[in-house]
Amino acid sequence: MTHYTGLIERYRKRLPVSDSTRIISLNEGNTPLIQLQNIPRLIGKEVDIYVKFEGLNPTGSFKDRGMTMAVTKAVEAGSHAIICASTGNTSASAAAYAARAGIRAFVLIPEGKIALGKLAQTLMYDAKIIQISGNFDQGMQLVKEVADHAPVTIVNSINPFRIDGQKTAAFEIVDALGFAPDYHCLPVGNAGNITAYWKGYTEYARDRVCGNLPVMCGYQAAGAAPFVLGEMVDHPETVATAIRIGHPQSWDFAWTAQRESGGWFDKFTDEQILAAQKMLSQFEGIFCEPASATSLAGALHDIGSGKIPEGSKIVCTLTGNGIKDPEIAMMQCADAKPITIDASLDAVKRAILDSL
Repeated sequence: MTHYTGLIERYRKRLPVSDSTRIISLNEGNTPLIQLQNIPRLIGKEVDIYVKFEGLNPTGSFKDRGMTMAVTKAVEAGSHAIICASTGNTSASAAAYAARAGIRAFVLIPEGKIALGKLAQTLMYDAKIIQISGNFDQGMQLVKEVADHAPVTIVNSINPFRIDGQKTAAFEIVDALGFAPDYHCLPVGNAGNITAYWKGYTEYARDRVCGNLPVMCGYQAAGAAPFVLGEMVDHPETVATAIRIGHPQSWDFAWTAQRESGGWFDKFTDEQILAAQKMLSQFEGIFCEPASATSLAGALHDIGSGKIPEGSKIVCTLTGNGIKDPEIAMMQCADAKPITIDASLDAVKRAILDSL
């Protein structure tokens, strides 16, 4: 019987750990790469679209990939506490891995700007939550400053071990397909993920594990699109809270990934992002959080325009599970409320037959 122990054990030779390193893991990684069956038919295009569903990591987002590495290395260095700024997913992941390691987690979150599912997770993992009357970018600046005055290790994506952990998603995609996709589409907020995927693909190509490199396509929300505008955004706004970031910490690295891969950045409205989220749920049975759906919104737009040609093999990263943000899901389904009927066979039969 194969015992899967997490991505560090699986890719140990490609990660900065030694035989004596104590691995802090929740068996993250090994997430499914799902080929879409119905959406390509709906849009009438001959393309292979796969989604890397990172929402099936232990805390429901891709952040666990980087966090297992960041917390493992923090513990190895003797740290007894970690800290992060977060729009939600990072705080949940950091809190979970800190609990696993037996150390403290401190998280700074924007007051009133975090999805309920993510806040509930962080509370249950017993992190110390500090709400600030500001946005993520202000929180990130405070985290960097406080780390100079308190014995805490930063586990945001400015921590290079986070990027090392996250690059393993690219390894998994190549391992599953036998090749790198032609195009890789991602939502972009703090830009650590596009940085990490590009690092993973280039390492595999360098070692001849794959022969080609994908074009990296980064998609942002229209109200939080510094890469599209070419400058930082001081007051980002979008319903896609996970990418409500105006001052990306991986700014230079993301531009490198775009330039070296021949890729691009683009932006989409909240309405387009939510439509993609609903489409993915309705026609493929895959429920991701709003920010995740930005990758599909971008891919479908560029397939439709011909920018991504027919015959292409495309991977879209879905960064988080839809259960993370139940309020937005319920808002989208306001017209599909449950009906109330008598508790009788005839009433149930009528309700079913009326709907067929």
